[in-house]
This record gives sequence, C-alpha cells and structure tokens, in this order.
Amino acid sequence: MQLSKLTQADWDILNATKAIVDGIAAMYGQHTEVVLHGLDIDDLSVIKIANGHVTGRCIGAPVTNLALVKLKTGQDISDAYFTKSPDGHTLRSVTTVIRNPQQQPIGLLCINTDIDAPLQSVLSHFLPNAITPQHDVPSPETFARSSDEMLHSTIDSIRQQISDNELISPSKKHRQMVTQLYYLGIFDLKDSAQITADRLDISIHSIYRYIRELKSAS
Repeated sequence: MQLSKLTQADWDILNATKAIVDGIAAMYGQHTEVVLHGLDIDDLSVIKIANGHVTGRCIGAPVTNLALVKLKTGQDISDAYFTKSPDGHTLRSVTTVIRNPQQQPIGLLCINTDIDAPLQSVLSHFLPNAITPQHDVPSPETFARSSDEMLHSTIDSIRQQISDNELISPSKKHRQMVTQLYYLGIFDLKDSAQITADRLDISIHSIYRYIRELKSAS
C-alpha cells in the first residue's frame, strides 16, 4: 500500500461518493454508521459520516488503525468483521477501498452496524407506519428478471391503476394508460407498442395514434 497526496481529481471522486454515504444510511437506518475516509497522506481522516452517534465520531476524526490494516490486506472489499463501539456495543463492519483510475487507494468507505441495537428500534425504520408488513399491498417498484417481464409488469400495473380510478371515464381509460406508459419511456423498448396493444386489448393503430398525439403536444 502506498499512500500519497491526493489530487483534485481524487477529491472529485471522493466528493461524488459522499451521496452514497447518505444513501446507505437512509436505507439501513439510525443504527448503521456510514463513514467515508480520505486517504490523503497529510490527513487520514473522516470527510463524510452519517449516523456518527454509533461510534461518537464526526468529520475530521482520524482513520482507525483497523481500517488501515484492512487496507493493507489487498482486499478492496473486506470480509465482515466485528468490533466494539466506545459504549460497548458490538458492531458488524465492512470496509471498501475506493481507488482512482490509476488504481491508487484514495479513500475508505466503512459501514458499521450496531447489532446490539433493540430489534424493535431496527424494525421501526423498515416498517415506520405499520406493526406488521402489509403483504397484500402491491409494490411500486418491479424487480424484473428480464426486459419482457418488466414491460409486462409495468403495463399491468398501469392498467390496474387506471381501471380502478373512478375519476377517469371509461372512454378515456385506454388513452390515459398509453399516456402514462409513454411518459415512463416504455415505447422506447423493442416491440413495446404491439405488446401494449395485446395486453390492453386494443388495436396497435390506436396505440400509434395516441403516441403521435402525445409527441405533437410536447
């Protein structure tokens, strides 16, 4: 491992990584600390931290000795390891090395989860408005395994939403379905117009007419 003075390009990479810190923390909640260390040879310290209360650190805190040990192993993503926070809680941690295009280490992204946190508190982050999961509520996001599955699922979801909306007259429902699919970019996909026509049980000529009208109005 050879640390050096970071260049402006290196700092640009690290600054762009700061949003990832907030994203991970938002996903896993208050009991997961996410830390971004800068590896400038003159200042090995925290440059971004979320949920710093887990270890009591803030921006400017020095990089830990164990983090540097993980860097020396040569693994860009460490195996999970266990440590103790200053208040005695057990932390499950992972350290990821951030490299520049020249493959020099310029930062460390560390994730520390307090596994001694009360289970109810942890679950409250994932289920903020309910005591138990609502399994019958459809998901707004489709985790498709193929583009065809994604296309079919999106069309079916839009069709269900519009069909259930009593504020839209029956004569306008198909047009509204196509409109929503259009603005989702569905018709940029191969064969999407024909697939949409088949699943909505309308003619492909109607699909093309609605698309032409949408394009001319934009």
